[in-house]
Amino acid sequence: MRYKELPGTEIEVSKICLGSMTWGQQNTQDEGFAQMDMALDMGVNFIDTAEMYSVPGRPETQGSTETIIGNWFAERNNRDKVILATKIAGPSPTFKHIRPNLGFSADALEDALHKSLTRLQTDYIDLYQLHWPERAVNIFGVRDYNHKPNARWEDNIGEILDRLEVHVKSGKIRHIAVSNETPFGLMRYMEEHRKGKLKIVSTQNAYSLLQRRDEIGLSEVLQMEDIGYLAYSPLAFGVLSGKYLNGAMPAGARVTLFPNYNRYNGEGSLAATQAYKDIAEKHGLSLTQMALAFVNDRPFMTSNIIGATSLEQLKENIESIDIQLSEEVIREINEVHSRMPNPAA
Repeated sequence: MRYKELPGTEIEVSKICLGSMTWGQQNTQDEGFAQMDMALDMGVNFIDTAEMYSVPGRPETQGSTETIIGNWFAERNNRDKVILATKIAGPSPTFKHIRPNLGFSADALEDALHKSLTRLQTDYIDLYQLHWPERAVNIFGVRDYNHKPNARWEDNIGEILDRLEVHVKSGKIRHIAVSNETPFGLMRYMEEHRKGKLKIVSTQNAYSLLQRRDEIGLSEVLQMEDIGYLAYSPLAFGVLSGKYLNGAMPAGARVTLFPNYNRYNGEGSLAATQAYKDIAEKHGLSLTQMALAFVNDRPFMTSNIIGATSLEQLKENIESIDIQLSEEVIREINEVHSRMPNPAA
């Protein structure tokens, strides 16, 4: 395994982070335990979760993933072996079952953090992330920003940071971060940091061979402001394994089980996936490991959040850390990207 410092902290996180959102729905608790055991044995020290997991979000399973992780900590007595990240949900009409007070008000933060700590059976969160902004942005399958000249957002970034600082000072949170953020959002947080408020240390965004739009503007912000980057969906809901090519819908696969998870299944995405698969086969690589190795070694990457529903998949995903793509492979990948840039929204 390889490790990298979470910027502005003394925390070394594994370059592979274990994602958890299938535990409690696609995976049982025992399977979640087995995945965490394997990941830890293979050098992974970083686990990411969220209060809304497992997915898809349902009242019956909300919080189940954090509960499974908490039960694992209690049974294994190994909380000190893990850098733990979780997320508080932003406003959404879809997820009212999580809490009636969705968003980042003082009451919402107090409520969400207390419930996460209880489910996780821990006294502190290493990295507490705002799952998505309170303002309207183009995320979750939306390609373009919806410019509305008369739209206004009541800027409360400073207040949010003040509220988070209360919990950092109490010791319940070590560091704060965001997720699904834009260059504008990151710079607003940095403006407040320059006034003396807490600094966000990372953002967690979708990034893969099919979704590289953060390279366009956000990667400059990351470098200039020393902010970490955590990639989620590096296999684009499994599309970049190649298993959905030629109309295939494998039994038990996420998109088969949950057809609305289709943001990476458009015609352009599947055409690009086939082109990437051709490159992988030409160079004796599996498409899965080539796709993950590409993400692992981006210069702005802090950690790559991988997920799996089987131990076989998990092992292959973690072992991508040992693959170094040649200059020729990178060149061919970038040629495809030039022809079909960011085919997923």
